[in-house]
Amino acid sequence: QIRLVESGGGLAQVGGSLSLNCEVFGRTFNRYRNTVGWFRQAPGKEREFVAAITWERGTTYYADSVKGRFTISRDNATLPVDLQMNNLNSPDAAIYYCATGRNVIATMIDSEYENWGQGTQVTVSS
Repeated sequence: QIRLVESGGGLAQVGGSLSLNCEVFGRTFNRYRNTVGWFRQAPGKEREFVAAITWERGTTYYADSVKGRFTISRDNATLPVDLQMNNLNSPDAAIYYCATGRNVIATMIDSEYENWGQGTQVTVSS
């Protein structure tokens, strides 16, 4: 069984930074065939794609709203995937979820991902 655990959420001021971390547990997890994505959901809104990275090649994908501000990365030797969030704005406030999917094609579509974490809260204050 694969389990995802997010950490690093919290409170940041507008213009500030936070770093989120996603750890993947499970002996059956084959990281080289997986894409790891971050999604977020604000109150009253649908869950939306934030960023994703393919494990084998490290190819990254970003939502237009976070390009140039957020960076997704992974250490090739270890499982944690990080999401560095800079220049945070009020619309970035949400619960952030980490997800993994095998053989993902449409990286921005949440149904492509099979495993999800419980989420971590990000709050942005002005």
